[in-house]
Amino acid sequence: MRLARHTLILMAALLCGAAVQAQPPAPATCPDGLPEATRCLSGLDEAGAFYWIAVPPAWNGVLVLHAHGGPELGAPRAERTAQDLKRWAVMVKAGYAWAGSTYRQGGVEVRAAGEDTERLRGIFNTAVGKPRLTILHGQSWGASVAAKAAEAYPNSYDGVLLTSGVLGGGTQSYDFRLDLRVVYQALCANHPLPSEPAYPLWQGLPPGSALTHAELARRVDDCTGLRLKPEQRSAAQQHALETILKVVRIPERSLIGHLNWATWHFQDIAFKRLDGGNAFGNIGANYVGSADDAALNAKVLRYRADPAAVARFAGDTDPTGRIKVPVLTTHAIDDPVAFVELDSTFLQTMQRAGTAGHLVQTFTDEHEHSYLSDAEYPALMEALLAWVTKGEKPTPQQVADRCGALLPRFGGACRFVPAYRPAPLAERVTPR
Repeated sequence: MRLARHTLILMAALLCGAAVQAQPPAPATCPDGLPEATRCLSGLDEAGAFYWIAVPPAWNGVLVLHAHGGPELGAPRAERTAQDLKRWAVMVKAGYAWAGSTYRQGGVEVRAAGEDTERLRGIFNTAVGKPRLTILHGQSWGASVAAKAAEAYPNSYDGVLLTSGVLGGGTQSYDFRLDLRVVYQALCANHPLPSEPAYPLWQGLPPGSALTHAELARRVDDCTGLRLKPEQRSAAQQHALETILKVVRIPERSLIGHLNWATWHFQDIAFKRLDGGNAFGNIGANYVGSADDAALNAKVLRYRADPAAVARFAGDTDPTGRIKVPVLTTHAIDDPVAFVELDSTFLQTMQRAGTAGHLVQTFTDEHEHSYLSDAEYPALMEALLAWVTKGEKPTPQQVADRCGALLPRFGGACRFVPAYRPAPLAERVTPR
């Protein structure tokens, strides 16, 4: 009930154009799954971001400051961070305090989300006490938030943990979604429909569009039979589906999700972040994998990115690699949302910055994005903290060994593949 009241206060303030009245951290009932006697606090900061804090009964003095993924669109919801706390309960079970922000706004704006995360660090220090160490944990899109925040606030964090990260920056991580839009439209011609006003697909949607997620999913089904059993699809539907998946190199299970992001998130980027500018182009992209690549390439729509928009988007979203503290990452090899090849791009970023010695990357043979296995996260944290406090830079094999030792306590599985190295992003995403 108190969370709902916070949400109503924020919505009323936004509608009236009034300043947000901060709600200081107050005791709250912890989400399910946390250790008994965990102390939970929630509140609303002065910028309009909701947050949750959890402190275990036997706190080890380390704070895990969490930067969540997405990003979500629309106004922040207190429930979002409560869900994040529940998902990452293993951190609290391992003895770490946890804090996470909703961010002050929805949408694809990395620096602002980093500012909100840094603000929460100060709130925690005041409400709970200054931790012995603070680890910044970025998950998915939140990994880019954490990477940029570690650059912007070099004295705030002792180490950085990046999991399932979107680490190519905005200017490299989303090119394949423009590819998806143009290839899909060439084959399906229903997003937009011929009866709807045409618009450049890099816009995602024109302002004021009434398209819904359900309607877009229906159009995908019409063209590809995606949610039908394979034997129920027509030959034309099966051909369209196979062509899209092969050319864009995405799994079937994530087609609608990526198309949603290439619609509403692209709209957010174009109109709320870049004042109508275009950060995505596909001039020179040669799409392969169809039954007739020449015909497909002749048919797809082509767009040229605006250099000013690209530079502006890069300034907000692209990591520079100038991180002075240890950085440990993990990524599922078969991540269906954030390609594992993005980690090779991040390694190159840190190499260019001269900070590759601050980076250790690990990989697992899992097939998920939002959450991997329980035992793996405490293993990563232990390895990172040993690096921070003792200078013991871990190898991927040592992280895997730690996971095996923690498996009886935390359960799940240990699926690290120490020898794995991802291919360059250009082998997964059509170069341009």
